[in-house]
Amino acid sequence: MNQIAELLPAAHVVLDVDVADKPALFARLGELFATSAGLSAATVAHSLAVREKLGSTGLGQGIAIPHGRLRGLKDAQGAFLRLAHAIPFDAPDGKPVSQVFVLLVPEHATDQHLQLLSELAQMFSEGAFRDRLAGATDVSGILSLIGAWQPE
Repeated sequence: MNQIAELLPAAHVVLDVDVADKPALFARLGELFATSAGLSAATVAHSLAVREKLGSTGLGQGIAIPHGRLRGLKDAQGAFLRLAHAIPFDAPDGKPVSQVFVLLVPEHATDQHLQLLSELAQMFSEGAFRDRLAGATDVSGILSLIGAWQPE
């Protein structure tokens, strides 16, 4: 199992999420982490929005990796959302985003944060992998795909 799979419980994989834009996505993510991880929904949404103001976390090819640092968070946490409809994300290729992996890390976990972002970028740079995620029909399929992925 790779590092990314270790961050991703089934409760943090949500398919066919209906949001209209980034603020709605960040609010939905705040709710997800509040419900499943006991974090403050407002704090999560704010952290993601603050990071996004520094530059888009859209990678291109329909992928975004919003991320944030949270004071008081003990361990890195992730979530994967596949959107019902792609939303604008200011990605370098101008394409809207339909697959989102969210990474939350403790405030001072700089090395871990960079290592996880690097692995996510490598994972989502593979077109065949993105296509398999887009075609997965349920949460267990998503978890299996992410769990089976190995960095080169």
